Amino acid sequence: MLSRRRFLAGASTLVPTSLLARAAPAGRRAKQMMLGFGTYGTKGLSTEDAVTLIADTGYDAIELTVNRGWDAEPGNMPAARRKAIRKQIAGRGLELTSLMESVNPSPDAAKGQANLDRLAASMQLARDLAPQHPPQVQTVLGGGNWEERKNMFVDRLGAWLELADQYRVIAAIKPHRGGAMSRPAEAVWIFEQLGKPARLRMVYDFSHYIYRDMEMVPTIRQAAIYTNQVVVKDTVRTESGGTTFKLPGEARTIDYPLLLRTFHLQGYRGDVSCEVSSAVWNKPGYDPRAAVQTCFANMSAAFRDAGLKRR
Repeated sequence: MLSRRRFLAGASTLVPTSLLARAAPAGRRAKQMMLGFGTYGTKGLSTEDAVTLIADTGYDAIELTVNRGWDAEPGNMPAARRKAIRKQIAGRGLELTSLMESVNPSPDAAKGQANLDRLAASMQLARDLAPQHPPQVQTVLGGGNWEERKNMFVDRLGAWLELADQYRVIAAIKPHRGGAMSRPAEAVWIFEQLGKPARLRMVYDFSHYIYRDMEMVPTIRQAAIYTNQVVVKDTVRTESGGTTFKLPGEARTIDYPLLLRTFHLQGYRGDVSCEVSSAVWNKPGYDPRAAVQTCFANMSAAFRDAGLKRR
């Protein structure tokens, strides 16, 4: 396993900071951003049906959820199915930008190896589904205390980067309000400890920062150069004083035109992906088809109000 010290010793061979924008193809290679939808919000539909629904609705991009128990997890995707879904996604004009995983770094050696095995399977799936421009493999890092876990994160992510280099796939980490890594600044700290490697990026999701003394524009400016995907959903306060999630644009708690304009000014040109939280799709009567359409209407309007064209 790659240690933090070994990784830092080789940091001089990594892509320099001035080339980071070119090193994140999904986030930087086009003139306009894309509007996407993640199949985390279509649980209960087959991957094939979800692709059809998302394409028919008018989205530009798609994220496939490959967590354990989901239809698109690597073990459910034999070679023939991978080929068919690759053709379907490309044929419908969608860009596959991301695979959503759930792999939490662990100080336990056996769990660490199991995580590497799972990431390897997902990275191979990424290459099989989009060989020319493989999607990132993204995950949150799990709960706990940041100060207690941050050095372990650096050590384990060093090993993840060996896999990312082997498969030529970007690994992306998502700060989560319930996680040990919950702020963009903490993700940036990890990147800096590892020498700002080109194949380790961030997923930016303001729904995890709102109501936590973090303002949108400063966090975007801090995160943009490292961001390979922007995720959108609404956050609202609950009567108990906590928070919960809604569909993007549903509660109007986040200024999406401002978010889009700010990322555009920072040079971001990747996927703006609608995410449906489990707090939404776990409710009785949830309709994934209606959610796909509501998200598209709300975020299409946000692009128009921001004065931005989509890819």
